[in-house]
Amino acid sequence: MTKTVDLVDIGGGNIGSVKRCLERLNIEYRNVNIDSPPKGDNPLLLPGVGAFGPVMKHLRQSRFEPRLKALINGGTPYLGICIGMQILFERSEEADDCPGLEIIPGDVVAFKSGKVPQIGWNLIEPNSNGAERGYVYFVNSYYPKPSDDQVTSYYANYYVPFCAAVKTKNITAFQFHPEKSGDFGQQLLRRWLDEVG
Repeated sequence: MTKTVDLVDIGGGNIGSVKRCLERLNIEYRNVNIDSPPKGDNPLLLPGVGAFGPVMKHLRQSRFEPRLKALINGGTPYLGICIGMQILFERSEEADDCPGLEIIPGDVVAFKSGKVPQIGWNLIEPNSNGAERGYVYFVNSYYPKPSDDQVTSYYANYYVPFCAAVKTKNITAFQFHPEKSGDFGQQLLRRWLDEVG
């Protein structure tokens, strides 16, 4: 397992709960941001609860976007949680005028039915044999819709089937919150760290 994770702080709401989860798992982390940028020597973990447009504007105005894209495109292991997943895509219905990082082809779309946002536990199903299904905690009004379904590693259902997680090359990303998802969520975090460590 890797010794240190670079925890990317973009001003999102749930970084504290992620820190506490990493501490419970005895995983060391280093806070990184535009003033103390990541060097690419550690895996990146970008959590956050926020809106697509303001987050992308912050990344651009702070000039952090080019560094982040260069590291991810250069092969640095990356785990995105919630908004850290959504910004990987090309665009979002939440902010039509604000492109995402455009690393994964596809869009982020809104739930059209049911109570929005989705808040609470939901079952995720693996897209391949060998992975476990389990319940995880969601807080989301939008979900990613990859152009290539093969990058989807887990599905969930909230009035419609939707992509709950992606895995492609050096990128893993969760729409749910593993840090709030009990033993199963912590297991997913450990698995990612074992893979990249």
